[in-house]
Amino acid sequence: MSQVAALQMTSGGSLEANLQQAQSLIEQAVKQGAKLLVLPEYFAYHGCGDISATAQQEQYSTGPARTFLAEQASYHQVWIVGGTIPVAIPDDERAMASCFVVNDEGREVACYQKIHLFDALVDDAKGRYRESDNYCHGDQPVVVETPFGKLGLTVCYDLRFPELYRYLADQGAEIMVVPSAFTATTGEAHWQLLLRARAVENLCYVIGANMGDRTHPKQPTWGGSAVVDPWGNILSELDDGQGVVTAGIDLDYLKKLRQKMPVHEHRRFSVVKPSH
Repeated sequence: MSQVAALQMTSGGSLEANLQQAQSLIEQAVKQGAKLLVLPEYFAYHGCGDISATAQQEQYSTGPARTFLAEQASYHQVWIVGGTIPVAIPDDERAMASCFVVNDEGREVACYQKIHLFDALVDDAKGRYRESDNYCHGDQPVVVETPFGKLGLTVCYDLRFPELYRYLADQGAEIMVVPSAFTATTGEAHWQLLLRARAVENLCYVIGANMGDRTHPKQPTWGGSAVVDPWGNILSELDDGQGVVTAGIDLDYLKKLRQKMPVHEHRRFSVVKPSH
């Protein structure tokens, strides 16, 4: 059984302070025995303003947030799913919301670019969300081999699109990770419900690492970070604020469930990644 952790943050407008907070939570998770750590969406740059300038900095592995992930992973000898980091793309002022997976040697072994962008009206202090103003859609689902199992990489708003999770499960994913900055309004209504649904539908573990600042005056986030098992049980969860949730991942248990209830074999419709 492998120990995993979801890190819940309350990032603000300072890159330095955000990284210090992330470092402290990483240290807590490591002390609790976690070997796979998942950071929230925008963990380093939430509230930091100029996304375009930030994305230029992070275009290369020497960017401050990417360097931080590599150093922390190698120092603690853990795998880290690095939330999202804005990364510049050629010939476009917008960026890609990029989720890097860094191994225990500090090497980037995978990168998922967020596919579903949050353009929505929400009944909160911000009201109108338009991720597509600053980001481009990714189009490639990613599954990565790790010592803990096969990870399916998703981010925040992806959680509302079950076909992505079914596609990842078809590609062998056993653990779905969901770095997020789910709003307080939508999170209260749907966050845990969706984490559990994605776990049950695909008989997989789900690790949801969310921002947790429900009283933020401009952009409140829900928190509720959790690890969910393939039967939909909440193994560990956190309410609001900063903190760490840890739990064990048991792939033998997962395989037994899939043998007893082979839903993947019983399907009558397939999910095919659309061409672009």
